[in-house]
Amino acid sequence: MRKYLVAYEKGNDGYGAYVPDLSGCTSAGADRMEIEINIIEAIKLHLEVMEEEGLPIPKPTSISYIRSERLSELFIVNSESPPE
Repeated sequence: MRKYLVAYEKGNDGYGAYVPDLSGCTSAGADRMEIEINIIEAIKLHLEVMEEEGLPIPKPTSISYIRSERLSELFIVNSESPPE
């Protein structure tokens, strides 16, 4: 089971999220619940495409390294199950 860190950002029109370890893996949503569901789907699809193309799957970055970057809201997301 892979657990990737997700950074959430609140904007004027909703929320955005990205996964620092998966270049280009981003999503947006109208509210926090929607973005949490959307980013999990984005992670799943991103990893699926990488596997289909034979690309190496990056290991999740350690939390201690991410904390040193001082990003705003960070959460660990299990790419295999949606939030309850």
